[in-house]
Amino acid sequence: MKENRWISLAMIAPALVIVLGLFMFPLVLSIQQAFIEPEGAGIGMANFVKAFALYGKDVLFTIVIVTVATALTALVSISMGGFLILSSGKYTVWILRWLFRMPLFVPFVVVAQMMRTFLAKFGLFNSLLMTVGVLTPDTATGWLDWRGIIFAFVWKQSAFATLVIGGAMASLDRSTIEAARDLGASKTRILLEIVIPQVKTTIAVTMVLSFVMMLSVLSVPIMLGTESPTMITVDMAWRVNSYRDYGVANALGVVSLLMASSVAWFYLRHAAREKEKAYG
Repeated sequence: MKENRWISLAMIAPALVIVLGLFMFPLVLSIQQAFIEPEGAGIGMANFVKAFALYGKDVLFTIVIVTVATALTALVSISMGGFLILSSGKYTVWILRWLFRMPLFVPFVVVAQMMRTFLAKFGLFNSLLMTVGVLTPDTATGWLDWRGIIFAFVWKQSAFATLVIGGAMASLDRSTIEAARDLGASKTRILLEIVIPQVKTTIAVTMVLSFVMMLSVLSVPIMLGTESPTMITVDMAWRVNSYRDYGVANALGVVSLLMASSVAWFYLRHAAREKEKAYG
């Protein structure tokens, strides 16, 4: 028994060392430096005061952008997942599955570069709108601002969310779906009243992961967000690269950690309540 325990520890040791060395140790060090006063004058909140004085609007902007992008990602992924499992069009499903796999293999930095061309004033997106008569060259405007950031986030993250949520939907027992169809229920009603309640835990987990992922991206806001305010990942990079101000950068990092932790805490609290209802 003891030999098996040592073998198990030896097997997980490399992964544990990597997690501790590359994630936990830098995290603890970053939190520690965030509370160190400038010039090493002790422990205090000076870095946080300076961070909110300089970038308070950016913190609010980040929360709004990531929240809106997460909500739109949920809407797109749930709609597409439901369509893929409820649609009877073989070729339509095949095309959509192929299209939604593409963003999975494209890193965020490439997405940002693609969107700089796609969402420019006379880029492909506006050119398509001009072709169908929605816009004219005089009324066209570029989307290289907060709209472009949200568009890029949703396009990239919806593929991952659709893969996870659609997979959970596809694994459901189809007897209830077929029964609802036989009773004349529409696809929308089946999706809202039968499918979604059974995969709501998967949806919640996927949205938490999507929120955290979009919160940590630097390339998209730095390449598409040409105006102020901007996201705090850009502010952190600016403080380090331009001023070597690690204190304020780490303070902003702690703020982003609190944002991510609050979303995870909300999900865990909701999951705990659901379990209490189920077993209570």
